[in-house]
Amino acid sequence: QVQLVESGGGLVQDGDSLRLSCAASGRTFSSYLMGWFRQAPGKEREFVAAITASGGLTRYADSVKGRFTISRDNAKNTVYLQMNSLKPEDTAVYYCAADPSAGVIYTRSYQYHYWGQGTQVTVSS
Repeated sequence: QVQLVESGGGLVQDGDSLRLSCAASGRTFSSYLMGWFRQAPGKEREFVAAITASGGLTRYADSVKGRFTISRDNAKNTVYLQMNSLKPEDTAVYYCAADPSAGVIYTRSYQYHYWGQGTQVTVSS
């Protein structure tokens, strides 16, 4: 069982930066695929970024490529999402997700076993 707690959301202006953190419980964090998803009001949850257990492979949605960076610190059981050049269309609740799969990247929400409660990111124009 893995518990995930996101933090770092907030209200920022167009072009600003934010760093989200997701702290995970459990001793097996370093073996989990980690992902970030987001859900805007009235829209489906969408993939943002993911990173393999070792951190050696990452993947991004086209909408955030070049602006967002996912990373992890296995010693701290934490995954991060650095978000730069934020746009109003990035406004959403951001969720951290985990799955005990090694060496693969999943981009569909149903492929992840564990979820955090979400953190709100609002970008004003």
